Amino acid sequence: MKRKPEFDELVRVYSREIFTYLWRMLGDNELAEDCLQEVYLRGFKAYARLDGEANFRAWLYKIATNTAYSLREKEARISSKHLALDDVEIEDKRTPHEEFDVKERLEKIAKAVATLPEMQRSAIVLRKYQEFTYSEIALILNCSESSARANVYQGLKKLRSRFAKKLKSG
Repeated sequence: MKRKPEFDELVRVYSREIFTYLWRMLGDNELAEDCLQEVYLRGFKAYARLDGEANFRAWLYKIATNTAYSLREKEARISSKHLALDDVEIEDKRTPHEEFDVKERLEKIAKAVATLPEMQRSAIVLRKYQEFTYSEIALILNCSESSARANVYQGLKKLRSRFAKKLKSG
């Protein structure tokens, strides 16, 4: 049986990546910070009941996902915002015009992701940005692995369709 880490060790290890996930889900720094605090409050209260064999990372992401959903329901203003971009690295070889084009395309993608239904958006962010496996996504989103796969697939299909239409229309 592996050693169950102290709760503050989990906070130290996972804070940055969970904040990034929340930020991508909510599209706002302050909301993501508030949500992260709520995640750790909820997590701390439930930590004593957690088995030492648990997948602590997935457990925290599940709390983060549920907390973000709750916050989104309370904050109507979030629905009009789009996911911001982070850590966009642009090669020095690009001209300013090319840099603008890349940033503009990435913003369009982020806006399109933000319009997806919550389960699809969460599944795509967890898979493509946070690099979770489908079994971990299923655990986090409280669904089957096939449902996790389907949400990623359907979300990507919708995004491809939207961008294909935009390319055809000019």
